[in-house]
Order: sequence, then C-alpha cells, then structure tokens
Amino acid sequence: MTGASLIAYLRVSTVGQGRSGLGLEAQRKAVQQFAEAEGRSIVAEFLEVETGKGADALERRPQLVAALAAAKARGCPVLVAKLDRLSRDVAFIAGLMAQRVPFIVTELGADADPFLLHIYAALAEKERSMISARTKSALAAAKARGVKLGGYRGGPVPNAAAGGLAGGKAVAETADAFAGRVAPMCRELQTKGYSLRGIAARLASDGIRTARGGAWTAKAVSNVLARAA
Repeated sequence: MTGASLIAYLRVSTVGQGRSGLGLEAQRKAVQQFAEAEGRSIVAEFLEVETGKGADALERRPQLVAALAAAKARGCPVLVAKLDRLSRDVAFIAGLMAQRVPFIVTELGADADPFLLHIYAALAEKERSMISARTKSALAAAKARGVKLGGYRGGPVPNAAAGGLAGGKAVAETADAFAGRVAPMCRELQTKGYSLRGIAARLASDGIRTARGGAWTAKAVSNVLARAA
C-alpha cells in the first residue's frame, strides 16, 4: 500500500566516489535496515553523483528532482540515510520543505518533526563555518610564526640522495611539522563523519595545499594522519 512505501535517495559528492561506490553501500544499508524495521518497503531508489560545485542548487540535482516527483506521485516520503545527503545548507533544506514532500532521515527517526530538519541543517552549517574559521585561523597563526605553508611550493624538494643525511632530516622535520598542524583538522573532520576523500575535498575547498603544494587525495590525508600519529 502507498502508506508503507518509501522512495530512497542516495548521494555521493564526487564522480570518483560514484564510480568506486564509496559511501553508497553504507547509505543503501541504512535505508534498507530502516525500511525493514518500520515494516515499509522501498519502491524506488534514486542515486545522485554530483560535484561540490553548485551542490546546493536543485537544478544540479536531477535525481533529487526525480525522487521528489516519484514521492509526490505515490504520496509517500523520500528516505535518506543522513541529512547531509540532502544538504548542509539551511536555505536548500527550507526549499525542499516547500516542495511539500515529507522527508525521513534514518538517523533522526520516522517521527522527527520537519522543523528539526531545519535545526539540524543550521547546526551543520554553523559547524562547517566554525571548522573553516578555525582552519584559517590556525594557518594564519602558523604563517605569522614564519612557517612556510604548503611546504616546498615553488622550488625543488630536497631529498637524502641530493642533499645527504641533512637534506633527508630536513625533509622529515618539515613533513612532521606540517602533519602536526594539519592532522588535528583532519581528525576533527573525521569525528564529524567525513571520509578520507571528504577530508581531502574539504581541505582543498579551504585553500589548504599538501606539504609539497599539491592537491589533496585520500592517500595524502591518510599519510598525514599516520605521520602525526
């Protein structure tokens, strides 16, 4: 029956995550377990793979639009694993509420009032802003102390072969210092549920480069955490 139906919406934030399935199985498992526990059935699943750019514009989320249309046609809710799979943006969440399609977030439960979605979205948005502010403040403080952010950007990277033991030691010390500054930010993001890929994307969006001045990857984040540990 319609009252027992659910429309599942899954989302990953990068094409790479979409191809690898990173995060998708966890979301799918969460919505399936929720449906089973509630005695309801998922009648359709919509999967979105979108980049960070324009992530909060509904026109850039065709699968979400399709999920909304399917839910309206069936008169049933859209089910998501976590609120951030919809958005961390309060205005975007408010716009979705205006569609008059009920949303169920598995981690909040079936009886969560729609107003709570606004509150949680506001908290997530504020948290994101605070993390960004702390990151920028830490970088500014390091720069004021004369630390060269970004490591060896603009010049050759010294190594043991080229510069002997002294060169190798300098590389290690610089890498350790860099890891000591960045790892706490990475750990904080981990506690918020960010994957290694998500942390890499977040560092990049905050204008932070790797120790060699390059782009962040999941492996680079893992290396920083391991070195700091």
